[in-house]
Amino acid sequence: MLCLKARPLFSSPFPLSFSSFNHLKKSFTLSTRTSKSSTVMSIIEHVVLFKVKGDTEQEKVNAMLNNLNGLVSLDPVLHLTAGPVHRIKSPILNFTHMLHSRYKPKEDLNTYSAHPEHQRVVKENVIPICDDIMAVDWVADNDPTPLSPPPGSAFKVTFLKLKESVSNEVQGGILGEIKGVKEGISGIQQMTCGENFSPARAKGFSLASVSVFGGVGEMEAAVGNEECVNLQKQKVRDNVDGVIVVDYVVPASSP
Repeated sequence: MLCLKARPLFSSPFPLSFSSFNHLKKSFTLSTRTSKSSTVMSIIEHVVLFKVKGDTEQEKVNAMLNNLNGLVSLDPVLHLTAGPVHRIKSPILNFTHMLHSRYKPKEDLNTYSAHPEHQRVVKENVIPICDDIMAVDWVADNDPTPLSPPPGSAFKVTFLKLKESVSNEVQGGILGEIKGVKEGISGIQQMTCGENFSPARAKGFSLASVSVFGGVGEMEAAVGNEECVNLQKQKVRDNVDGVIVVDYVVPASSP
């Protein structure tokens, strides 16, 4: 599994807090973006997980996804995809849908989150049908190419919650182990990892990573590399309090 160091999705620059889902009903931002003209700052990865209520009509779920995917047209957005989770591994959290987006630089996160259309979609299409939401933002350790993986691409997103006693040195070592995964597993087309800088809505998860594969088959083959996967688990297990692993496939089209 891959691990990322992520801090709460939205930090102090954002007026919204994810610590309480009820608090989101007043104000909430799904992701942050960067202007398409920026070329100097690093890519910002933004992941939001949604737990849709079990009795929600499919038409409302489709409306949420259609409207979220429509936000890709906003200027700060470099890439955005939203759809159902393919698979999730978590002992306590059971999210049903995911949004992944990219921005450059950080300031475009603020611009996107404050955009009236983003706020409208959250208020009208997201909050009414979701029981829980968490979000994580991190600065990519490299510039992934392409910025927008094509339909059918498979994502493996990993969030790590580190023990409070973990030092910065150990945390850096864990990130180093995560970065080394790409060299040890074939099939990974792009991978970024980093420390979450928006802790308010991240539920304590501080490291994050995303690996992109050409499709589900390639992703499944990578998971089958037990030697590499078990080595990674062994090196991080003693320092971790929680892990979330989400598999996601970029939809061929909007629902």
